[in-house]
Amino acid sequence: MSDRLYIFDTTLRDGEQVPGCQLNTIEKIQVAKALEQLGVDVIEAGFPISSPGDFSSVIEISKAVTWPVICALTRAVERDIDVAFEALKYAKYKRIHTGIGTSDEHILYKFSSTREEILERAVAATRYAKRYVDDVEFYCEDAGRTDNEYLARVVEAVIKAGATVVNIPDTTGYCLPQEYFEKIKYLKEHVDDIDRAIISTHCHNDLGMATANTFNGVMAGARQVEVTINGIGERAGNTSLEEIAMILKCHKGLGIETNVNTQKIFPTSRLVSSLMNMPIQPNKAIVGRNAFAHSSGIHQDGVLKNVQTYEIMDPKDVGIDDNSIVLTARSGRAALKHRLHMNGVDLEEEKLDKIYEKFLNLADQKKEVTDADVLMLAGADTADAHAVRLDFLQVTTGKGVKSVASIGLDISGQKFEAAASGNGPVDAAIKALKKIIMKQMTLKEFTIQAISKGSDDVGKVHMQVEYDGQLYYGFGANTDIVTASVEAYIDCINKFKK
Repeated sequence: MSDRLYIFDTTLRDGEQVPGCQLNTIEKIQVAKALEQLGVDVIEAGFPISSPGDFSSVIEISKAVTWPVICALTRAVERDIDVAFEALKYAKYKRIHTGIGTSDEHILYKFSSTREEILERAVAATRYAKRYVDDVEFYCEDAGRTDNEYLARVVEAVIKAGATVVNIPDTTGYCLPQEYFEKIKYLKEHVDDIDRAIISTHCHNDLGMATANTFNGVMAGARQVEVTINGIGERAGNTSLEEIAMILKCHKGLGIETNVNTQKIFPTSRLVSSLMNMPIQPNKAIVGRNAFAHSSGIHQDGVLKNVQTYEIMDPKDVGIDDNSIVLTARSGRAALKHRLHMNGVDLEEEKLDKIYEKFLNLADQKKEVTDADVLMLAGADTADAHAVRLDFLQVTTGKGVKSVASIGLDISGQKFEAAASGNGPVDAAIKALKKIIMKQMTLKEFTIQAISKGSDDVGKVHMQVEYDGQLYYGFGANTDIVTASVEAYIDCINKFKK
């Protein structure tokens, strides 16, 4: 009989804390439904007390999904717990996730407290949450750097207070895999009644060891893993759901199973990447563009003779259709709809019609439209509702020639034009833009990323603009990188707080 490993997905909480990747409630519901289809056991829907948006999202996600446990994060503070329970009122299966820092670094510098006081607060918070729900998870923040003996005391105390799951986070990504294994093993061997609760892992990737640490935690006895789609998350990110799921699928001899429908991995990965404007690195395990690509002649020869010489997974096992329909300017709506569906996006006919028009314009410029292009189109139509829109852009540039840009903007139905010269085409275009949008804005970050291959493919621009003391993130995508840059800047402007 195999062991059951529970998948706790925190894409919508820890994953969404990445700067510039915030989702609105509708987008969060879309991701939550995809996670439900993927087969995750627990969805951490947000941190309700942190903002009205998070509170609302937890409520709406609770209404939108059926069988996964809906989890809300709190600090070890009664008000946090009150608000979390209120946000969970529509959830069929509720969990409150409360906790506090347990490392000496957190106790001394973050809380100016003592080990005994932290222990008391941990127990009090667990008991308080238990008044509301039967399913209480307690996190020992920075457990990775917490002394094992003291950590065992905290874990034992919160289990006695009613915790059903105890989370052992490597919050800073500091642990070595063997250290993390020994930490979980120590708890299994030294905590009374440890079998009354599930031990959970929550590992960060600061040193590139999140998946290794999580896997070692499972080998030591943890039976819940806290993960995100594509490994997104604060700083260097979290453990990738897809990596843990496929490790266990490929190594069936371990006898550990999850409820994940692995064929939904690729569509869910692409959906999250598109909605969060986070392109996936090409060499990302399982879901990267090159994950099943072979360029070496020796590898190609081996794969042609027998795919198992260099592939340990069938692409279809993770939802990659290697017989996908090629999209060109001659493709119809059905082909576009199919490709969107394969990437986890299902649209109403009216929305599909709008995207199809943009698809035809793009297909006229390219030989073939890629999955990345299609996802860009699916997320790019929000500009139609913006107050500021790009009407036209004309740029003159070249070696030995001063770059000059002429720009036209539509601002709430009124037309404006301006021209400027600059140090390169992008600089000239933005200077012309600023002549119309007369605000004190500062460009803080400017990143250009090719989202597919070839000179005619779509480039994606990420920008960070400071205005009135606030940072705003914008995105643009176009086959013309100067246009993409201007659209990214305009995207920032449309987000300015009035």
